[in-house]
Amino acid sequence: MGSKKAFALRIDSDKLAAIEKWAADDFRSTNGQLEWIIDQALRKAGRLKKGKTKDDDSGNT
Repeated sequence: MGSKKAFALRIDSDKLAAIEKWAADDFRSTNGQLEWIIDQALRKAGRLKKGKTKDDDSGNT
């Protein structure tokens, strides 16, 4: 994967709480969970180049 870039994200507090809980359930950081969610959405929409990332569908890192 390429380099990472920081940016501010405004998100509803209820959504953030749900993401934080989901991240904890999956033993990820909140940031890692958001990256995983975005990765999955991009793959589903066919907008991500083929190839594996560090968090693929198999759950292996």
